[in-house]
Amino acid sequence: MAIAETISSPLAARAVTASKIYGQDDNEVRALDGISVEFARSRFTAIMGPSGSGKSTLLHCLAGLDRVTAGQVFLGDIEISGCKEKQLTLIRRDRIGFVFQAYNLVPTLTALENMTLPMALAGRKPDKEWFDSVVDMLHMRDRLAHRPSELSGGQQQRVAVARALMSRPEVIFADEPTGNLDSRSSTEILTFMRGAVRSLDQTIVMVTHDPVAASFSDRVVFLADGKIVDEMSDPTSDGVLERLKGLGN
Repeated sequence: MAIAETISSPLAARAVTASKIYGQDDNEVRALDGISVEFARSRFTAIMGPSGSGKSTLLHCLAGLDRVTAGQVFLGDIEISGCKEKQLTLIRRDRIGFVFQAYNLVPTLTALENMTLPMALAGRKPDKEWFDSVVDMLHMRDRLAHRPSELSGGQQQRVAVARALMSRPEVIFADEPTGNLDSRSSTEILTFMRGAVRSLDQTIVMVTHDPVAASFSDRVVFLADGKIVDEMSDPTSDGVLERLKGLGN
């Protein structure tokens, strides 16, 4: 499939018998062990599991930041695990959004410039109506001229979320997006992310260790020892916590 074609699959992303192996022989570590999992469009999915379960590895492979050792990874109908590096770079730039625990903002740029940086690098301008919707939903209108050092941690992460949304990506992948935030800022970011799914028709896949954060999602996928071991729809923080206890988290 050509990169420019419209992705028609009802699934935003999926992995098919995906394995990621580090080392060999006695030193072999199976970070992912034949995982098959699907992520529907316009849904907010959390990935959880004990430390070393493979949740971040899975996220990075789904996002095209790392390659599986065996199996397949798809973004819509595109098998990104079969793409050459140049194709993969374009897919990551144009079709995927990223939000990480570290805000990864450019300190010399304003909030506005950070939000639009990926599109500027691609030689494109954001749609004004979409830009206004994102900025207003994040309550960042009066902070657009501020540099990161002039923003709180929560505001910096809002800029990072806005940056991920600006190109209207097919999927936003978030790796512990509230890990550096206090509870109030975390709630604000998670409420916005859930609102982006409900109101803006976005798709979000988030790794988190926090049952409260997971309770904002539509579905939780649980990993242990590199395998999918359970999942939960319409999660509550108490329900997620109980399930994690059973996994040894």
